[in-house]
Amino acid sequence: MPHYDAEDGVRLHYLDEGEGLPLLCLPGLSRNAADFDHVAAYLSGVRLIRPDYRGRGRSDWADPASYTVGQESRDVLALMAHLGLARAAILGTSRGGLIAMALAATVKDRLIGVALNDIGPEIAPAGLETIKGYLGIPPAQATWEEAARYRAEAWTGFEGVPHDRWLDEVRGHYEETPEGLKLRYDPRLRDAVLGGAVQPAPDLWPLFDALAGLPVALIRGANSELLTSGTAAEMRRRQPDMIFAEVPGRGHVPFLDEPPSLAALNDWLARCRAVEGDRV
Repeated sequence: MPHYDAEDGVRLHYLDEGEGLPLLCLPGLSRNAADFDHVAAYLSGVRLIRPDYRGRGRSDWADPASYTVGQESRDVLALMAHLGLARAAILGTSRGGLIAMALAATVKDRLIGVALNDIGPEIAPAGLETIKGYLGIPPAQATWEEAARYRAEAWTGFEGVPHDRWLDEVRGHYEETPEGLKLRYDPRLRDAVLGGAVQPAPDLWPLFDALAGLPVALIRGANSELLTSGTAAEMRRRQPDMIFAEVPGRGHVPFLDEPPSLAALNDWLARCRAVEGDRV
């Protein structure tokens, strides 16, 4: 499996597949490269690069104090340096979108464009409470099958999702062992995230505003608890040219292979290619 070393020596895993426009796919908070398994087959003409953050997936665990958006942004830049990429487009799901906005505010010249999957500069309290309820806690279910059935019942906002899809989801999130299901990430991520929650929430709107001038897309689950319709509306007001898709029957987060998601992503990728063409 391909790995690279972060600035502090932590060994980090990534996947690198295909040829074309370099597309960094950044997963959700406790997730890994499997976040993009569902959409990968539909993204043609791209070099699909999928990192596992420190403490997640196949990457090494690290000091929990380093499980921050700032450090993870620097890890992304280290990966780009490792691969010799001057610029890349970013598709960011949830936490990945926050990292993308942070990079836009600090190294905008390294970005071709940014697509945000169900994330914005304001995170709704209901969504935060949901995250607090599961983050870092091993599931009570003993097998993938049990976990898939539980998720189908417990995850509100999702409609018409087949059982096989829920199985894929839990396989990416948990390891099945004789002792039960284990998290595919460092459970100390909970302490890192909840410890920061006692601080006043930072104003992230300047990070979103830093996306101005880039090809930008926003995909929102119509039933999302994390990204409200009001926040999405304000994002669209501030970025009138932003591609927008709302996916019915999806909460946080859309799987990205839904027709509205794919239409938005293909439109966005076309704009990214046009921008890169103009630079040549």
